[in-house]
Amino acid sequence: MLYQLLYSLKDYFGPFNLFRYITFRAAYAGAISLFICLAMGLWVIKKIKKMSLGQNIRDEVPKQHRAKAGTPTMGGILMIFSICIATLLFGDLTNTNILLGLFVLISFGLLGYFDDYKKVRLGKPRGLNKRTKIIFQVIFALIVGLILYYRPTNPEIKTITNFIFFKNIEIDFRIFYIPFVIFIITITSNAVNLADGLDGLATGLLGIAAGSYAVLAYVAGNINIAEYLNVIFVPGAGEITVLCFAVLGASLGFLWFNAFPAQIFMGDTGSLPLGALIGFIAIVVKQEFLLAFVGGVFVLEAITVFIQVVYFHATRGKRIFRMAPLHHHFELCGWQEPKIVVRFWILGILLAILAISTLKIR
Repeated sequence: MLYQLLYSLKDYFGPFNLFRYITFRAAYAGAISLFICLAMGLWVIKKIKKMSLGQNIRDEVPKQHRAKAGTPTMGGILMIFSICIATLLFGDLTNTNILLGLFVLISFGLLGYFDDYKKVRLGKPRGLNKRTKIIFQVIFALIVGLILYYRPTNPEIKTITNFIFFKNIEIDFRIFYIPFVIFIITITSNAVNLADGLDGLATGLLGIAAGSYAVLAYVAGNINIAEYLNVIFVPGAGEITVLCFAVLGASLGFLWFNAFPAQIFMGDTGSLPLGALIGFIAIVVKQEFLLAFVGGVFVLEAITVFIQVVYFHATRGKRIFRMAPLHHHFELCGWQEPKIVVRFWILGILLAILAISTLKIR
């Protein structure tokens, strides 16, 4: 919006020519998103408190979490608002990737909102039932998959993706592309949701993931760098860098209030859409397999839940972990919450560095 307006005036005011650079617009998108979160954070917290939208704590979580009951939740609204404003101002709105990204953010955000609403307003600690939640996630992801598959741009690369560690090896999903898109978006959305159990944990990891995919998006969208690094060149993917920086800025701004002890939680209103958005970004830049590294902590959290459930049913009541997801296991082992969060952030940063380094290690 602002980008199109100011860039069109470049002949009258030379500095507006800077808006043609993705890096310039990405930096400002991140800054604006950060500023909105910081400027509106306390106001949003007060409003949510006034509306009595406080977090419900389930009985089965570690007892130290009971002190968090009543903490304002649904703070994901602030993050979504910040990202949307920053992207609308500095993103290229003629780019379908940007529009699809905003669709993912808003649609999954609405799903998360209704999930949180049932928890805090209707007194149902588990919110929407799992089947309903999955059905809507699949529907939204299906819409994205259909658009990506049938849009006329870049038909020669639409169903292929990069394979890590090996040069010039690409995987073509062909008729399985749409199911693959649904799987990636849905699984990433739920993995982030599972990790959102400690103050600042998911928020910090989302910032790390967004920063990593900003680099990957810029590489994929630059023909010279993409050819040099032997990755698939995706025309228009560079614009996703702007969206990634908007997510990074919102994550840092929200973390100001979400860090231990949290003044506000993002809730499913934030974790579901932001997880889905990271999955979508991975699909667009053709680096879905790097999600295993960029979102490695999210993957680890989801895997521990899966293992725990399968083992529990197979052994009729026995457990491998004291509690799943993994962060609760460490809590019950005696680790303090801030220590778990910082250590998981460190792990997330190391995995992100590994992910980016795979561009060269081939």
